[in-house]
Amino acid sequence: MKQDKQILAEATYFRMVLQDGWEYIEPKNFSGVVMIIPITDDGKLVLIEQHRIPVNASCIEIPAGLVGDQEHLAGETLETAARRELIEETGYDAKTLTYLLDGAPSAGSNTVLLSFFLAKGLTKVGPGGGDHTEDIRIHEVPLADVDDFLDAQRAQGKVIDLKTYVALHLATRYNASDK
Repeated sequence: MKQDKQILAEATYFRMVLQDGWEYIEPKNFSGVVMIIPITDDGKLVLIEQHRIPVNASCIEIPAGLVGDQEHLAGETLETAARRELIEETGYDAKTLTYLLDGAPSAGSNTVLLSFFLAKGLTKVGPGGGDHTEDIRIHEVPLADVDDFLDAQRAQGKVIDLKTYVALHLATRYNASDK
C-alpha cells in the first residue's frame, strides 16, 4: 500500500520527498529536461564546458536545460526548450531537431526524465556561452575523436558528465543511420 508523500525540504527547482521509506528528489517549477546532441554538417559533435559548483570542477557536457523553468516559458514544448537551450549555450540553431528518446538519469534518487534530441543542419546565429548565470565554453570535436578528447579533458582534471557518453552513443547510432 502506497503511503502519502511527505515533503522533507523544498527549494526553487527541487523538493526532497519521503514515500514508502524512500527518499528522493522531484522537480519543482519545471516540466522536464532536454539534452541536445548537436552535430555540424562536417561531422563534429558540439560540446560545452562549464564550472559546476556541486562537483567543484569544470565539466564537459552536451547542451541541456530545463523545460518551462521561468514564468514566461510555462507550457513550452520539449522541442522549443531544446532549440532555446541550443542557441543560448552554443550559438547554433538547427534546421532539424529530432526527438530520440527519454529516460531516467538516476531512477533510484529522483523522478526527473531526460529527453534527448539530435540537432542537425546547424547554423551559427549567435555567440552562445549561456545566459547571465553561465560561463560556457564551446568545443567542436570530430565524432571520430570524441573519446580521445574526453580522455584528455579528464586527464586535465575536468569532470565528464556521463550523459555525454550516452550522447556519443546516440550520435553514432542515429547520425550513421541518416546517411
